[in-house]
Amino acid sequence: MWGHPGNQGDEVVTEDIKTGERTRRTPVSELLEQARSRYTRIGPREAYEAMQRGALLIDTRDGDQRRRDGTVPGALVIDRNVLEWRVDPDSGATHPAINGLDTPMILLCHEGLSSSLAVAALLDLGASNVTDVAGGFQAWRDQGLPVRAADSPRIW
Repeated sequence: MWGHPGNQGDEVVTEDIKTGERTRRTPVSELLEQARSRYTRIGPREAYEAMQRGALLIDTRDGDQRRRDGTVPGALVIDRNVLEWRVDPDSGATHPAINGLDTPMILLCHEGLSSSLAVAALLDLGASNVTDVAGGFQAWRDQGLPVRAADSPRIW
């Protein structure tokens, strides 16, 4: 296959299919911890206030989640699977609202999990002013912040 997980006692390892090298697998909980150690997360209210001051709130949830739960007025919708291409100024597919890697960006996913990994990816690209909403859209809605029924926003 492409990579083979295997048990070595209590430790799970993977095998690189090209080199055959066996390495320790990193559980997603550690990936989240590593990602979040690189930046400061903000709460929904702080994100809303930052939006009012000009930060881009980027909704990375998938279409099913937006149709089911609604959208945030004023948020830029960029599906997670194309986020890096829409942010990277060298991709040829940068979203026009993103003026550079120093653009203030706040990522919003469903519960604040995948957005943390996405922030780490954007930091790796060189983004210097990016964070995410702790608790994601669910926390946003629970705090009574603006939400509207989905109206098929343009997706980049």
